[in-house]
Amino acid sequence: MAQKADQPVSAPIEEPAWKQRAVERSTQAAKRRAEQRVDRFLDAAQAIMAEKGTTDFTVQEVVDRSRQSLRSFYQHFGGKHELLLALFEDAMSKSAEELRAAAAHQTNPLDRLRIVVQELFENSRPAPSGAQRPLFTDFALRLLVSHPAEMRVANAPLLALFTDLMTELEDASLLRSGFEARRAAALTMRTVMFNAQSSGQDGPHPLTADEVWDFCAKGFTLS
Repeated sequence: MAQKADQPVSAPIEEPAWKQRAVERSTQAAKRRAEQRVDRFLDAAQAIMAEKGTTDFTVQEVVDRSRQSLRSFYQHFGGKHELLLALFEDAMSKSAEELRAAAAHQTNPLDRLRIVVQELFENSRPAPSGAQRPLFTDFALRLLVSHPAEMRVANAPLLALFTDLMTELEDASLLRSGFEARRAAALTMRTVMFNAQSSGQDGPHPLTADEVWDFCAKGFTLS
């Protein structure tokens, strides 16, 4: 039977506020537990890498070190590659924050970019025996080929930093004419990281951070 035109339509009944609060509290608690489990897996993987000096480990080793279950691992990660992607993304984010803080101590925009270029170069070089590099570059190169989309996401904080610094150069009329800040940022960041990652192949006279900065600066700054 058709509803009369003047008959009021029933408003949807909302859940009581107390029930909404209870559900939200339960969801937040579950999220915190999941985050804690993920952190334990990441911490375990980092500890294993520190001991071995390589990313050559198994999922079972991570599970055993974290004292959690294999089932729990696969609830959070699709496999070892996702775990390493998470570690790499976290390392890139932290590195970008540290580099931004280091650059903030400089007043000249060119000096800010110099600090970032030189420190990124040092952080991205292959680790000497017994040392730890934050970006564990042996895996980064494989990721670039096998998971390019995920690498773009992981590199986003660092690219944003370089873009901000290039924009400062542009605003100060120090960026070479014809360069767009973001493209110059991407070119510079990739140049620094690639040369750092291949610096172990330079024999007894490897590239230095000063040389890399000098090369990059002559490319994007005014002559």
